[in-house]
Amino acid sequence: MKLSIGIVGLPNVGKSTLFNALTKKGVPAENYPFCTIDPSVGVVAVPDERLAKLSNFSKSAKTVPAVVEFVDIAGLVKGAAEGQGLGNKFLSHIRETDAIAEVVRIFSDDKIIHIENKIDPLHDIDIINLELALADLETVTKRLASIQKDVKAHKKEAILEESLLQRARKILEAGKLVNGISLHNDERPILKQLNLLTVKPILYVLNSSEAGENDETILSKIPGVYVKVDPVFEKGLDNLIKKGYEVLDLITFFTTGEDETRAWTIKRDSAAPEAGAAIHTDFRDKFIKAEVIEWEKLLAKGLKRIEGKEYIVRDGDVVEFKI
Repeated sequence: MKLSIGIVGLPNVGKSTLFNALTKKGVPAENYPFCTIDPSVGVVAVPDERLAKLSNFSKSAKTVPAVVEFVDIAGLVKGAAEGQGLGNKFLSHIRETDAIAEVVRIFSDDKIIHIENKIDPLHDIDIINLELALADLETVTKRLASIQKDVKAHKKEAILEESLLQRARKILEAGKLVNGISLHNDERPILKQLNLLTVKPILYVLNSSEAGENDETILSKIPGVYVKVDPVFEKGLDNLIKKGYEVLDLITFFTTGEDETRAWTIKRDSAAPEAGAAIHTDFRDKFIKAEVIEWEKLLAKGLKRIEGKEYIVRDGDVVEFKI
């Protein structure tokens, strides 16, 4: 499983510099707005000290880490939802990702232009989140209009969807994010199908600088999970990758042997057959059992246990599937 995180923010806050540091790719990172137009994509290894320990234990010939994909998306500006600054195109790029890494600048440097002509991270966050909300408001409003015929015909599915959309519209009209909305189980597929921007998990990335003056008074006011990085000096990058992995709600299990030790990515709370599908669909479709041991117990030469198809794979499990 390889899910993607879109690197999003106002122009010139350090998105491409961050992307370059993460992926070592040479996309342009010049000091002017809208330097990035087409999104660049890079696959990044997830740092995990357990992998090397397992590989050494098994004397593996090959070691393969888990990965996460980062997408460098051009800067948004006020009015993006109405098409300003190529906004519609950029918003569509965000829609294709699974989570958002929202970059804001917390350091001052007169040599680096800020499109708002001031360093105010909380204001920057408000601008970006409002544009995401406005784009979603348009999506929800159009969908509401399209289902009215079915609502008037008293179709159960349409009535359920209308109720959800009305609640979502109220949140979006207030400029808020939908990712905190309370849902019934039968509403989750409806919301997922809409692919709203503000439903995606957000990780706030605070771009700092060892060479500049950083405003850290705002840390307690950041409206969600955040990490602090310095992409120029490559500080905090491992933490960013790990946090990105977490906001995607992913965990890692391992397979290990003389040929290869590999980290496999699955969604949290995956049952054993679904986890096996990360390796090959036969391990899901023809699943018989799984031999499981926690990675630390394996290093201590503990005993594997047998688990069935109901077993929920845990982060750090070493698994051998049997078909």
